[in-house]
Amino acid sequence: MTATLPVPPAPAALDGRTLPVEDPATEETIAHIARGGAAEVDRAIAAARSATRTMRDTAPLERGRALRRLAAEVDGAAEELARLESLDTGKPLSLARGEVAGCVSYLDYYAGAAGTLQGESIPLGPGSLAWTVPEPVGVSAHIVPWNAPLSMLCRSVAPALAAGNTAVVKPAEQTPLTALRFAGLVEAAGFPTGTYEVVTGLGAEAGAALAAHGGIGSLTFTGSVVTGRAVLRAAAEHITPVVTELGGKSPQIVFADADLDDVARQVVTGFTANSGQYCDAGSRLLVDRAVAAELVERIRARAGALTLGAGVDDPDLGPMVSAPHRRRVSEYVDLGRAEGADAPTPPQALPGVGHFVAPTVFTGVTPDMRIAREEIFGPVLAVLEFGTEDEALELADATDYGLGVGIHTADIDRALRVADRVDAGYVMINEYFGGGVAVPFGGTKLSGTGRERGLVALESYLTRKTVVARRRAS
Repeated sequence: MTATLPVPPAPAALDGRTLPVEDPATEETIAHIARGGAAEVDRAIAAARSATRTMRDTAPLERGRALRRLAAEVDGAAEELARLESLDTGKPLSLARGEVAGCVSYLDYYAGAAGTLQGESIPLGPGSLAWTVPEPVGVSAHIVPWNAPLSMLCRSVAPALAAGNTAVVKPAEQTPLTALRFAGLVEAAGFPTGTYEVVTGLGAEAGAALAAHGGIGSLTFTGSVVTGRAVLRAAAEHITPVVTELGGKSPQIVFADADLDDVARQVVTGFTANSGQYCDAGSRLLVDRAVAAELVERIRARAGALTLGAGVDDPDLGPMVSAPHRRRVSEYVDLGRAEGADAPTPPQALPGVGHFVAPTVFTGVTPDMRIAREEIFGPVLAVLEFGTEDEALELADATDYGLGVGIHTADIDRALRVADRVDAGYVMINEYFGGGVAVPFGGTKLSGTGRERGLVALESYLTRKTVVARRRAS
């Protein structure tokens, strides 16, 4: 039995309504949260707005010091946060620990960046001056997904605070606990009251109200294409700038000269990490048909040896985040077989309770199949074969998404050539999930707009004021 967790403190809904929070590995309710809506969003934005002047007037180096204090607070609470995240999402405890460490890295990185924000001077000739000034947008809004709640929160909140803004966060209703706990850490780090506000609730209620609110200066959203379109439409009413990350169907392209043992390891990690619940999961394998059979055999052996279980027991794979999501992924597995693709039944026995799906590898996949084109968001791999580099590129671009691409080859010229030609925002050569907090991340096509991570992310939380002056003639 999973013990019920105390909910980290947060404002109650004005009407007293609540929502249950489930451990997806046991299907038990572990907490209750406020079911906020438009009124709670109004309250949070008012509180955040009250702190904007203080944040704006705080010296950049002092904002950096505050972010370093927050990084230390998160680091000190790392084990508590990891266990909350593991219970809330179902992900393996070691993965949750890694994501908490990633949160610390975001805070540290943008703490250093806070003091680097600067404008530019523009020469206009004798007697005239022009310069630009970076200014915070004010209240930044963040709608956070359920697959990596604390990591995604820190990825956008850290640059927002570094740029001198306040933040209102709406976490996914399935996984709100670390976002709530983070509020206490922000307070402990000495940020002004109102700097970080959380509104819990349903996306259609609290999330929609936040996206449509006229009191926010920017919006960052990570989630599905369907919801992303609704968020963009809502934000358009007030011409609110929006950064979106909307998913992917990312390919790993394997040429015949690649190290197949290493590739098998990278491919399995790419489609099973977090049980396939990453937007940049490498869910398509595009492989030279000369080595396809050998590579698939190695991949199936590795995937079949992975363990499934409750995240807090630290297995290789945890459950899907919820019963509806497990049904969705399972329906795609059934659909793949109905479409004519081949997938042996995975050897793992599923736990008796919990929302589990075993790693599934489909061969005989054609580009027109839905399992080859649509984001499944589970541990499901679609294998497609090619004969030439041009065929590989055609397959890579044969979806509506353009997020991540992995390229595996011993020929660096070919790797760079493919990287140049493929339509995607993030390309990795001879590795998968490479990069880090300093490396810009985002996609093309339906994968979204804007970039997160790196120094470029700061621009999403700034406006640029231009000042032009004429000097009196002497």
